Amino acid sequence: MTLRGRAASAVMLAWCLIAMPVRAQDGIEAPRLAGTVLEDSASPFGPVDLSDKDIRLIILPAVKGPFNASDAADFEKYYYFRRDNTDVRTAFADISECDGYARGLRSNLPNNYSYYYGVGGLVGGAIGSLMSEAIIGSALKREARRQTMRTCMAFKGYDRHGVSKKVWQYFNFEEGLTAVPDGERRRRLLQQAAVAARTPAIGEVLAP
Repeated sequence: MTLRGRAASAVMLAWCLIAMPVRAQDGIEAPRLAGTVLEDSASPFGPVDLSDKDIRLIILPAVKGPFNASDAADFEKYYYFRRDNTDVRTAFADISECDGYARGLRSNLPNNYSYYYGVGGLVGGAIGSLMSEAIIGSALKREARRQTMRTCMAFKGYDRHGVSKKVWQYFNFEEGLTAVPDGERRRRLLQQAAVAARTPAIGEVLAP
C-alpha cells in the first residue's frame, strides 16, 4: 500500500472514532442503527445490504465450552465478539466496518540494504525484503489485524470471549500477505455477526 493509501486508511479510522461526536456537538442528529448500545458507535456507512434470506442461510457455529488451560493460553488469538440486544444486521455492519479498517493494513519492514551497500545492496535488499515479508510480515499483519478488530469492536461496545482454536476456525479466517477471497470473507463475517448477536456469553469477558 502506498503512503497515500495508508494515510487514507488512517483518516477513515479517525473518522470512525471522532466524526459522529463532532456531528452531535454541531447539533446534527447522528444516524442510529437498531441495536446500537454505545452512543455514536454505529457504523458511519449506514445499514448493510443483507436480506432476510441471507440471514436464514447463515450457518451458526456451535460456540461452547468448557475450555482447557491450553485453550485459555491462546485467547489472545482465538475469541469471538458478542453484545447484548444486538441484531445480526447491526453486528454485520459493525464487523464489516472494522474488517474494512483491518483489511487496509500492511506490515512495513525496514530495508536499509541500499543505504549501506549501494546498487548491489538494492538488488539483494529487494530479495531479502521479499523473504522477510514472507516470513515475518505475514505474522505482523495477522497481529495488526487482530489488534485493529479488537480496538474497533470494543469501541462499539462488544465484549470479547475466548474459544478454542478448533471452534474459532469454523467461523473465522487469518489473513497474512494473501487476501481472503471476497465470497469467503463475506460468509465468515456473516457467521461472526450471527455469533455476536445470538451466542450467549461463555466464560469471562476478556480485555479488549
